[in-house]
Amino acid sequence: MKKKMLFLLRNLAPALLILLCLTGCHGSREQRAFQVPETLEDAPVEITFWAKNDTNKAQTDIYARAIEEFQSLYPGITVNLRLYTDYGKIYNDVITNIATGTTPNVCITYPDHIATYMTGDNVVVPLDDLMADERYGLGGSELLFEGPAEGELVPKFLEECRIQGAYYAVPYVRSTEVCYINKDYVEALGYEVPDVLTWDFIWEVSEAATEKDPEGNFKVNGQKVMIPFIYKSTDNMMISMLRQLDAGYSTPTGQVLLFNEDTGTIMKQVGEHAGSGAFSTFKISSYPANFLNAGQCIFAVDSTAGSTWMGTHAPLLDISEDKLVDFETVVRLIPQYDTSHPQMISQGPSICIFNKENEQEVLASWLFTQYLLSDGIQIAYAQTEGYVPVTTRALNSSQYQEYLSREGEDNELYYDVKLQAAKLFLENVDNTFTTPVFNGSTSLRDAAGQLIENAAKGARRKQVVDDAFVQTQFEDVTSLYRLDQILSGPEGPADLGPLPTASVALLVSLALIWGIMGAYILVKYVKKRRKSGEYIS
Repeated sequence: MKKKMLFLLRNLAPALLILLCLTGCHGSREQRAFQVPETLEDAPVEITFWAKNDTNKAQTDIYARAIEEFQSLYPGITVNLRLYTDYGKIYNDVITNIATGTTPNVCITYPDHIATYMTGDNVVVPLDDLMADERYGLGGSELLFEGPAEGELVPKFLEECRIQGAYYAVPYVRSTEVCYINKDYVEALGYEVPDVLTWDFIWEVSEAATEKDPEGNFKVNGQKVMIPFIYKSTDNMMISMLRQLDAGYSTPTGQVLLFNEDTGTIMKQVGEHAGSGAFSTFKISSYPANFLNAGQCIFAVDSTAGSTWMGTHAPLLDISEDKLVDFETVVRLIPQYDTSHPQMISQGPSICIFNKENEQEVLASWLFTQYLLSDGIQIAYAQTEGYVPVTTRALNSSQYQEYLSREGEDNELYYDVKLQAAKLFLENVDNTFTTPVFNGSTSLRDAAGQLIENAAKGARRKQVVDDAFVQTQFEDVTSLYRLDQILSGPEGPADLGPLPTASVALLVSLALIWGIMGAYILVKYVKKRRKSGEYIS
């Protein structure tokens, strides 16, 4: 019995406490404004910085450089870097660490994720007061470096970081989605690449590319494999198509509007072209760049940040050179329904700061965050992939403008496809949009992509993607992502109602376990007192 109780105490209880914190996060809680200290003290302070990096060593080097330079300016502040390969893993670890009070100090993340972090009690620091502080705020008098002043963050990018009327993050870098095209294959099929793609054009050319010769090879490339159109992020695909149609997705307050007639029409269209083999997704087939570079894809939609993987001469390749096909790559906006009013999603990581008992940690975190927005770091990071800086001072600097002007000088720093993607984004910043952020917006985004995936998979399995199929998927996806918990009418998810049954059961179980452990400890205490000759009256 003793060993069993010790097992519960040491192992099960901490796990249940973590789950308790997660299930207790039922609706957003107030994040108290941070009181900026009068001064940055000389006493040493240590902060942790969580960031994402794939295999791009140049980005890792930039983080290391930023830390080294910052620490030389502020020798009393130590920055510890922890790198992740996936934003989802950062998100999961932050959620877990909220329960144990061990969140990082500074984190590269997304506003959708921050909205979930905010369900904890005073977890994320509101930045409004810090940004406006005359001493340590944007362009503050006490800064030891030249960071962006107030008004020098691109307003469209900064607005993405506003949640519930306050700023809970600052943008770090930004990207959008574009379509990378094998121009040679389009022309071989008898078409010309238009300045602005339409969905009708994409579907028509993609269907034409599915034609095979008598030997079973695709006529356009002479190979056994051809997936004419591959979309990397199907959540973005659904969201963008709905936005272009002025159809429902969600309201600013979080009311879910995704399950509508236009969504069903999109799913049927996806099913039609997936069934013919003209369309696929990353989750079904793998990275669009791999197929594009092997001459097995014509239209590859991916982020501008993925531009360094796209094209015959891409500096980053995931396939062997013997599989490369030589072709001309051109970059266009994602397909549109209305070419006179193009719309594309704005995306990219932001930076948030977590609250700590030591106010000096929070101030140090804010200073480091601002250093990541300084020109040197912004421009260097933007040069690694197809990202763009988030400050007007970096965008307008002679260094960045010279970089853009040298398109095609080499296939590394000045890789033409990368610079074309960045320029296309900069020319269309005013045509970008973002989705509302609220507790549950991450799940809604996942659900949007799942509908595309299910339509494509269903068609490939010879299922008929009709009204009945769509309705079944609406119900299944609503249940899978628990969207019924935020389908709360025009006021959105502010009041989510009673806790789910599983959460209630967990709370009851936790109470019982602690009760049993308490009784065990009390009995053990009484026995010890009696053994020593002491009696309790």
